[in-house]
Amino acid sequence: MSNDLEFSYKTAKSGAILISHHGKQVTTLRGKPAAEFLKKISKLDFAGEQQLMARVTGNYKRGNERQAKNHPKNR
Repeated sequence: MSNDLEFSYKTAKSGAILISHHGKQVTTLRGKPAAEFLKKISKLDFAGEQQLMARVTGNYKRGNERQAKNHPKNR
């Protein structure tokens, strides 16, 4: 399994953090959330950065998809 989830980020002149997934911008962080994001991401390796961006955008699997698929409510 590859660690590259194809997330990237860049900092705008205004200080906002622009997070992209597969080349499309998916979220923007400003103010305190942007500062906290930069603080956290500076301590991570590449795989950790990818996971953090996935969590910030809400675009990550929670590990229960297979179980949920078989749940009686979802049949």
